[in-house]
Amino acid sequence: MKFVVVMLVLPLVAVLMTMAGHGGGNFYVLTLVLAGIPMHQAAMAAQFILFATATAAMIVFGRHKVVSWQLVFFIGGLTASGAFIGGFCAYGFSGVALKLIFSAMLIIAAVLMLLPIREQPVLRSGRFGYWRLRTSTATYMVNLWFVVPVTLGAGFFAGMVGVSGGSLLVPLMVLACRVPMRVAVGTASAMIAATALMGFLGHVIHAGFNPSWILPLAAVTVVGGIVGGSMTLKVKPKYLKVLFALIAMVAAVLMIAKTLL
Repeated sequence: MKFVVVMLVLPLVAVLMTMAGHGGGNFYVLTLVLAGIPMHQAAMAAQFILFATATAAMIVFGRHKVVSWQLVFFIGGLTASGAFIGGFCAYGFSGVALKLIFSAMLIIAAVLMLLPIREQPVLRSGRFGYWRLRTSTATYMVNLWFVVPVTLGAGFFAGMVGVSGGSLLVPLMVLACRVPMRVAVGTASAMIAATALMGFLGHVIHAGFNPSWILPLAAVTVVGGIVGGSMTLKVKPKYLKVLFALIAMVAAVLMIAKTLL
């Protein structure tokens, strides 16, 4: 019965989180843990589900040209590297520690989702440590001094606890790189796929892979990713930010309560 409920919940999470570029890994982990799956197994399964779902959404966004492949390979490569190390190091921590880290990331994600965002590009004279990113419509300045360490850190903790890091990547691209929200969401889907894959591989080295229950969950969640990607092109994600922030806060409280009580 719990498995059926999980199969119904995960696609709904995928729709909403894909629309905001949030990934949804934190909510996948929460759903699996509340269903009785041990934290380490839940983290591994969430990473695989994330990979499959984000890949499906990336295909939808790519067809509509709202993915910056330059940012995908640069920021995505950094995030994936951090995620692999995080996934490998996760087994040096207890399940309780991982749950508390996970809860802290949810709270950070909620705060970032509420930050005001200006989508216009910012132009500056060329300086060392700044990357001038040109697209067909505008030019954006990427502050490498800020983006590189933050991206590596986001990937590390995402891989460790089985989340995508999308809740950190979207604000990072919009606030630090001045990328439009729609492009940030599309680009994040590609980076989330890379991060999730590397985090999953890091977990598999320690725990192996049981496809009997993970593959069915991934299959139904992919449908949610496709639907969410299509809806993103029609709905402005900013209308969902407050809702997602509230959900993240509630999820953090539930996880902390389940861990400490």
